[in-house]
Amino acid sequence: MSIRTIKTKPFTDQKPGTSGLRKSVTQFSQQHYLENFTQALFNTLATNNAADNKTNKTANNLKLALGGDGRYYNTTAIQIILRMAMANGVKQIMLGKNGLLSTPAASAVIRKYQLDGGIILSASHNPGGPDGDFGIKYNEDNGGPAREAVTDSIYQKTLDITNYRISDTEDIDLNSTGKQIIGGMEVIIFDSIDDYSEMMQSLFDFDQIQDHFREEKLEIAFDAMHAVTGPYANRILALLCKPESLHLLNTTPLPDFGKGHPDPSPAHARELMDIMYSGLPSGTTPIIGAASDGDGDRNMILGKQCFVSPSDSLAILTANATLIPAYAKGLTGVARSMPTSRAVDNVAKCLGIPCYETPTGWKFFGNLLDADKITLCGEESFGTGSNHIREKDGLWAVLFWINLIAARKQTVPEIVSDHWDKFGRNIYCRHDYEAIESTAANDIMQNLISNFRKIKQYSGNGKTVAQADEFSYTDPVDNSISEHQGIRIQFDDQSRIVYRLSGTGTQGATLRVYLETIESDKNLFNHEATKQLEPLGKLAAKIAEIEHFTGRDKPSVIV
Repeated sequence: MSIRTIKTKPFTDQKPGTSGLRKSVTQFSQQHYLENFTQALFNTLATNNAADNKTNKTANNLKLALGGDGRYYNTTAIQIILRMAMANGVKQIMLGKNGLLSTPAASAVIRKYQLDGGIILSASHNPGGPDGDFGIKYNEDNGGPAREAVTDSIYQKTLDITNYRISDTEDIDLNSTGKQIIGGMEVIIFDSIDDYSEMMQSLFDFDQIQDHFREEKLEIAFDAMHAVTGPYANRILALLCKPESLHLLNTTPLPDFGKGHPDPSPAHARELMDIMYSGLPSGTTPIIGAASDGDGDRNMILGKQCFVSPSDSLAILTANATLIPAYAKGLTGVARSMPTSRAVDNVAKCLGIPCYETPTGWKFFGNLLDADKITLCGEESFGTGSNHIREKDGLWAVLFWINLIAARKQTVPEIVSDHWDKFGRNIYCRHDYEAIESTAANDIMQNLISNFRKIKQYSGNGKTVAQADEFSYTDPVDNSISEHQGIRIQFDDQSRIVYRLSGTGTQGATLRVYLETIESDKNLFNHEATKQLEPLGKLAAKIAEIEHFTGRDKPSVIV
C-alpha cells in the first residue's frame, strides 16, 4: 500500500449546519469535495486528540464507527473515507454491513464499544438519488453530534486546506461481516441490528407487548420509506406480534428511496396514511401506524384516523414514562427545542421536574444528557429520544408507543384524548417557506429584529404582544452561549409565533414559521389545527412581511 498526498484548493461552502454538511450529490461528487472535508475532519481530530491530556490519545490510534443510510453515493463515499482513514493513521473502523448504519445505531455503537467517534453519511429526510442530496457528519465519543467548537474547527480547516492524504488500496467488500487488516488499519464489518435490538429489548417490556398484542390480535403498520430502518424493523417488530398482524411497508433500503421522499410526515407517507385513515383491504385498521426517515432518527406516530404531533408525542411519553421499564424510576428532567410546542412544559411542571428550552439541533441536548439533567428530549421536526443514546431515535419512539399501548391497554386516540383532558391541548403547526433566496431570508430576520420596538407595541386581531426577542441559549452545564437561534413573539393569551432559518436544506434557505396556541375548551380539542391557527399564520406573515421580501403569498408546506 502506498499513500499519496494530493494537492487541492479550498471550497468555501463546507460549513456544517445543525446536522453536518449537506449538499447535493452533484456537489459532493466534485473532484476533491468529499476528500477536502474528510481531511479537514481528520486534521481536527488529530489536533484535538494530541491536546487531550485526559485520554492521552494520539492521531494514529483512533477507533471510529462508519456507515450511512444507503442513499446514492453512500458506498462510493465509504470507500473514499476508508482509504483516507488508512492514510491518516486511523487504528480501527467499525463499519456497518453493506455500508448501512442508522444514526441511532451509530450512537449506540460508539457508546457500547467506547469508540472515539463516528462518521455518519446521510442527508436525513432529504431526497436521495443522483439528483438528490448527500451528507456527512461527525459524532463524538459520547455518541452525539459534534459540538459547535468541533464543527467550527472543521470548517476553518476546509478554508485553509492545501492537500489531503489517501491510500491506493482496492475497494473492500462491504457485504460480509468479519475483521480484516488493511494497510495497518483494522476494519470490522458488523451487523448493527444485533446490538440495537439487544438495547431495545433492555429498555422495553417485550413480554408485555407480546402478550397484549397477540391476545387482542392487534396489528402494527410501519413504513420504512425504503430507508435504513427497514432491516431493523423487519427483525425487531417481528418479535412483537404474529406475522399476519405485522404490515411492513417499503423495508428494502434503496439509493433513491424508491423515488420517494424519506420524510416521515403525512405529506410523504401517503401509503401509511391511507391504511390508518381508510383501513386495510381486510377491513381492519392497525392499532398503531408509524414511519421513520432516511437515517432512522425521526418518527411519525399514527392511530386510527389520528395523527400524533411530535410535540404532543414528547409530552405524552413524558407523562407516561414510568410505565416503561427503562424509565420506571422517573425522569430527572426533559428538554425541547425552542420552536417545539410547550406541551411538555405543562407535563414537567405537573411532575415537578425541570424542562429545558434549547436551540434546534440534537447536539444541544448532549450536555444535558451527559450531566444527567434530562432523561427525555425532543424536537417538533419528528425527533424524539432519551438518555439511552445521544441521538434522536425513530424506532425507539415507535417501540415506546407500542409498549404504552400494551401497558395502558388503550388505543392511540384514547391515549391522546386522555392527555388533552388532563393537560389541555397545545394546538401547533409549522409553515415552511422552502428554497427562498438566502438574501431574502436573512432580510426577513434582520427586519424583524430591527422592528422589535414596533412589534412589542402590537395590539390587534384580539391579540397583544407580551414579549418579543431573539433567542439566545446559555448551556447550563458548560456555560457556552449560542446566539441568533430564532425570533420569538409571545402574546398575552399565551399563543406565540417563532421564526427560524433552517440549516437542514441544501438549496437556498428555508424559513420556518411556528404557530402555537393553547386550547382548554374540550369541545374544540378535535378541530383541525391548521384551520384553528390560520388567523395566527396570516398575522405571522404580516408581521414578518414575508410576501414583500419573497413574493410568496403562502407557505410551501404546512406541517
